[in-house]
Amino acid sequence: MYGQIDSSKHEKLKFTGDYRFRIEHDWNAQDSEGASRNDRSRLRYRFRFGLAYSIDKNSSFGGRIRSGNINDQQGPHVTIGGNEGEFGLVRIGLEKLYYQYKTNNLTAWVGKNSIPLKKNNELFWNDNVFPEGMGLSYQLRFKKLKSFNSLLMNTGHFIIRSNNRTFNEDSYLQVYQLVFHLLQGRLNLFPAFYYFNQVGNYPDKKQTFNLDYSIVHLGSEITIHKPLQLKLGIELYKNFHSYANVDSISTDLKDQTNGFVLSLMHGQTKEKGDWLFSISYAHLQKFAIVDYFAQNDWSRWDYSSIGASGSRISNFQGVELKLGYAIQDHFNLILRSYFVEQLVKLGHFREYGNRIRLDLNIGF
Repeated sequence: MYGQIDSSKHEKLKFTGDYRFRIEHDWNAQDSEGASRNDRSRLRYRFRFGLAYSIDKNSSFGGRIRSGNINDQQGPHVTIGGNEGEFGLVRIGLEKLYYQYKTNNLTAWVGKNSIPLKKNNELFWNDNVFPEGMGLSYQLRFKKLKSFNSLLMNTGHFIIRSNNRTFNEDSYLQVYQLVFHLLQGRLNLFPAFYYFNQVGNYPDKKQTFNLDYSIVHLGSEITIHKPLQLKLGIELYKNFHSYANVDSISTDLKDQTNGFVLSLMHGQTKEKGDWLFSISYAHLQKFAIVDYFAQNDWSRWDYSSIGASGSRISNFQGVELKLGYAIQDHFNLILRSYFVEQLVKLGHFREYGNRIRLDLNIGF
């Protein structure tokens, strides 16, 4: 009847959201010409709001909006006092829009959504980057086997830039990953292969030439002590594509195709009173990853000098220290510090810098 709410439709519609307030400081930094960068302090925030509607027990569609520069896929954060106008309005963009089909073993989606990928961190793929295309995951469970618990297969085809020709001429990413859950979850192995076709050397269509990447990723997560929630992460990256004949790449960078990440984590921040501590070391050469799809946390290096958004945080080694505390469920504080140095200098001097961040995270 008019004026009444259909409870069945109400139960099918779910809302999610989160808010973050961030205090950030950068110090002791040097640029490629040997000049000291000014120390920088910023107050920032991020807001996201999403919904999902269940069509039936298997099918759903959803979407999510976020704050921040809509041209920067890596950065949803807004700097307080950083708008073009005094107390100007905050930009809002649509970061997710998808149709999904899901059963006990299968998850498939089309549109714009989270990448189907098991990972320990954001050093290859930023959690704020939502690719467009098709994603597929299929899981096999082995209840009778004690050592081999399940196998998850992730794959996807994501179009980075459509060239208005046939599909094979697009700029795209293809993902192939196997996730082995072993020893009752104490050991997870996740080898993967990532193929990037004709990706620009710079983001935002500012490229001067295009590259292919053929990246093999060997990832692992080992539970050293389950009661203490002590975990070790080891990841190796190798880009097998050769750039020896690419004249646009300097000689010093042609063979910079390897990387590795080591991390040690204790605890979590899922429930009230939880503590988390972790330390990570990353060594990622220039072409071990595509930098403007990866994290933008470790340094202030970016592509603003060419008028493009996004970070350029590859070709570096550094350390991350993280401390977290759960004030309530879905309400925590995360403190992170970074110390980063360039591997191969792009100018006359190697760049380096330090950063510290404190995040207050609230979700529902």
